Amino acid sequence: MKKNRHCPNKRELTPGEVAQRCGVAVSALHFYESKGLISCFRNAGNQRRYHRDVLRRVAIIKIAQRIGIPLATIGEHLMQFPAGKRISPKEWAGLTKKWRDELDSRISTLTRLRDDLDGCIGCGCLSMEDCPLRNPDDQLSERGTGAILLDPGGLK
Repeated sequence: MKKNRHCPNKRELTPGEVAQRCGVAVSALHFYESKGLISCFRNAGNQRRYHRDVLRRVAIIKIAQRIGIPLATIGEHLMQFPAGKRISPKEWAGLTKKWRDELDSRISTLTRLRDDLDGCIGCGCLSMEDCPLRNPDDQLSERGTGAILLDPGGLK
């Protein structure tokens, strides 16, 4: 009797099986391992094998990457869930709450930048006193005269 390659009772998966099921390259799995996002174990023949929970972890990684969450942040958040442990719906809700907050902040910043971009057409970067993106409301004048390091994150 031939064994089904995608048998739900199969406890361990090869890198090729994980890659195929997740739609990523095997090299991506190795990269995720090197970053501590997923883990594998070695079988008796010293070949990489993955527990089935890695399928969910890779899906979470791909979702987070798609919405622009940096890998370092993904890693920080996934560290709270031990390798080999399935992430529960409650844990997923907590994780997505953090990511939603980050996205909301990013969306707010991008919306503000988009709306202020029209002001740049008139400014033409000829007037640092009147630039809505680099010096809104001439906030830099409060720091004194002369050359001032412009930190776009410092002006709000």
